[in-house]
Amino acid sequence: MTASQYVLGLGRRKTAVARVRIKPGTGSYLINGRPLAEFFGTLRDANEAKGPLALLETPDSYDVVASVHGGGPHGQAGALSLGVARALKTANPVLFERLRGGGFLTRDPRMKERKKYGLKRARKAPQYTKR
Repeated sequence: MTASQYVLGLGRRKTAVARVRIKPGTGSYLINGRPLAEFFGTLRDANEAKGPLALLETPDSYDVVASVHGGGPHGQAGALSLGVARALKTANPVLFERLRGGGFLTRDPRMKERKKYGLKRARKAPQYTKR
């Protein structure tokens, strides 16, 4: 991979979608045109987004540029983490086992359950009256 060549990765979590591009660089994150600390208000979400590079102990070796939409901050952080891990796997297939072992290449399948007719929410039923 050359310095100007990007590697793409797509991550999803709940209803959030992250389109991630990585290239060799200084470790900067740019999400929707904003730096990582500014985009994610909490340290938890920022650390989750940086998880794959932190696992590989190479946080300053790639620049990450991402476009994220949908969902909330926590879902977006999870989508970004999966997108970065998939891009790293494409850039260097040797890293596959370490990323898989760290749990970064598994897509979280949990989604919001749909509302059913006759109920108030997905599972909440109206109050039962005997008489």
